Amino acid sequence: MESKPVQFEPKGFGSDNHASVHPAIIQSLINANVDHAHSYGLDPMTERVEKKISELFETNAKSFFVFNGTAANILALKACTRSYQTVLCSDVAHIHVDECAGPEIHGGYKLMPVKSENGKVTLDKLKSYLIRRGDQHYSQVKTISLTQPTELGTVYTTQELKAICDWAKSEKLYVHLDGSRFANACVSLKKTFAEMTTAVGVDVVSFGGTKNGLMGAEIVVFLNAESANDFKYLRKQLGQLPSKSRFLAAQFDAYLQNDLWKEIAAKSLKSAAFFDRGLRQLTKLKPEYPVESNAAFVKFPKAWIKELKKERFFYVWDEATFVCRIMFSWDTTENEIQSFLNKIVQLEQGA
Repeated sequence: MESKPVQFEPKGFGSDNHASVHPAIIQSLINANVDHAHSYGLDPMTERVEKKISELFETNAKSFFVFNGTAANILALKACTRSYQTVLCSDVAHIHVDECAGPEIHGGYKLMPVKSENGKVTLDKLKSYLIRRGDQHYSQVKTISLTQPTELGTVYTTQELKAICDWAKSEKLYVHLDGSRFANACVSLKKTFAEMTTAVGVDVVSFGGTKNGLMGAEIVVFLNAESANDFKYLRKQLGQLPSKSRFLAAQFDAYLQNDLWKEIAAKSLKSAAFFDRGLRQLTKLKPEYPVESNAAFVKFPKAWIKELKKERFFYVWDEATFVCRIMFSWDTTENEIQSFLNKIVQLEQGA
């Protein structure tokens, strides 16, 4: 019996995880779906992507595919941090707020949230947590995790990153970059992968693909090769070693060729800028934080939420203040944004 087609919801602004897979990624998967290939990363497609990663990050990078961003973060940090050590992160960091204590349970280290400003942690704040070094009663700070772009859609400048990395190195600390939307930050600042990471002193990157048009693939990229020594064992233990790795590699192969990553990021950033500009021009509202990536955070009156969600789905980010996150994807169109803006105007005029 032929199965009935599934009816999905109309495109909205809930998450770039909601978006469909980019056609070029689908085609690359189809192209890879022939003959046989060695498993567990021993295939030529994986080798090609690993080589491309080293070229883009301009160092002899060690890269490892995993299935999702939570695992990428847990494992990247576990490679740098022992069970008696601490990871400093933003108080709105995904690893702290949205990974269900996975880093602590499976990583085995302690997370210490640091008060952020527009989603970013400052060097002065980080320095204040470097205390009681050598005290056997106190968990020792070893790693700093920065999110780029941040959970609030803001972006660290390369100068800010370098200042933190320089200080971290002087204190023998590691720096991890949670880059689930890493390409967006690079396009936002007009920087290469290497300029954003290798050049400023980042040690390891959780390089995201799933939020950027891929079906489901992430890479943990070690720029500090020493930290990668035991990673293959850690990845296997946590169930993140892909058997048919060519199909994860095929997605990144298409994504990294011919600057597709840049095209996808530019499209979502353009959509966010279009919304930001339209909101300011057409209404009395404005985003709560600078719109520097593919998200805008807007405080809507509570009474508007239900009606706005009828137009396009989105998430209420803060249930106490009704700040809402409007997220744009590679497949968002200006017409979809404009219809949402028109609804906001209508509600504002009827208020």
